[in-house]
Amino acid sequence: MEVRAVQQESGVRIGGSVLGKDDFLRLLVTQLRNQNPLKPMDDREFIAQLAQFSALEQMHNVSQAVQELRWRQEAATAVQLVGRRVTVQKPDGTAEEGVVAGVRRREDRFVLLVGGEEYTLDQLVEVAG
Repeated sequence: MEVRAVQQESGVRIGGSVLGKDDFLRLLVTQLRNQNPLKPMDDREFIAQLAQFSALEQMHNVSQAVQELRWRQEAATAVQLVGRRVTVQKPDGTAEEGVVAGVRRREDRFVLLVGGEEYTLDQLVEVAG
């Protein structure tokens, strides 16, 4: 049985479903349990499936590490802006200039407090020298 998979953010997409590494391992174990004892799985096929599982796990670990690095970088950038004069873009497209009074964490993002309003780092236009 051959399974073609495509790497996604949270797992592997097979058909219309997304499978994580635990699902992939359960699928492999189920396949081993239900194989015909008179015609066991070919060693090369089994090793290839284990290699796929290992590659999936490594991609998942790298993805988590990159997300953690992004989060830490964003936190460091936001904290370094406290007390600095900045220009931010308001939702209506106009610019506001002010001093960053603080930083807050909102869900997985950091927001700058400028003039009593919250702005994401994406809304940062300029930092005064």
